[in-house]
Amino acid sequence: MLNLNGKKALVTGGGTGIGRGIALALAEAGADVIVHYGQNRTGADEVVGQIKDLGRNAIAIQADVLDEEQIKGLMAEAASFFENKIDVLVNNAGHLVQRATIEEMSTELWHKVMDVNVTSTFLVTKYALPLMKEAGGRIVNMSSLAAHNGGGPGASAYAASKGAVMTLSKALAKELAGYGINVNAVSPGFIDNTPFHLTFNTQEGRDNAVKSIPIGRGGESADVAGAVLYLVSDLGSFITGETIEINGGMFMR
Repeated sequence: MLNLNGKKALVTGGGTGIGRGIALALAEAGADVIVHYGQNRTGADEVVGQIKDLGRNAIAIQADVLDEEQIKGLMAEAASFFENKIDVLVNNAGHLVQRATIEEMSTELWHKVMDVNVTSTFLVTKYALPLMKEAGGRIVNMSSLAAHNGGGPGASAYAASKGAVMTLSKALAKELAGYGINVNAVSPGFIDNTPFHLTFNTQEGRDNAVKSIPIGRGGESADVAGAVLYLVSDLGSFITGETIEINGGMFMR
């Protein structure tokens, strides 16, 4: 069931926001966790400390998820720390980067948004596979409600990238099933009090978002973490290629 004792997990962007919640939830369920970070060393170290307080093993590892050589380095460190095995990979790292209309958007910004969300998922998965193929495992990728509704103003590139993550997850689910690896995605809606919404949304915008949610509250990182736990535990063993919507009824398929 929800027992991850002995499992080895890697969470990209695990030092803040939703990634932080996922890393801590995995540890609470019994997993040892590598907390990857791009720039926020302080946040990653704090999460590692909290995980160790839970009695689990943890380490923070820095890497630019757009740099193929750095990703190789991340996996080399992961192989050493986890003795050549990863059971759970959560591709959480991603970013809106900047709001811009199509007319305003430079080609450079378009590629940057696509790369930070889609290419990073591709690269991390590619180089994690040698540590997962022998024993199987679970991969969870981070999509978004924006993949369905196009996102807010100036978020076309972000929405497109998250739609690509969703489709990539389905393709990988087919491709990796023979290795005993399940691949799914989670698609958060409005998750309040995260760096994403504090940076790219106003207080008025956040208040209006809550008003549109049938459940009547904004989401929390723990809400996303709960869905991830389900997918990577034995409870989710027959689920692959799926996307779980986590939005309080804001969008229903």
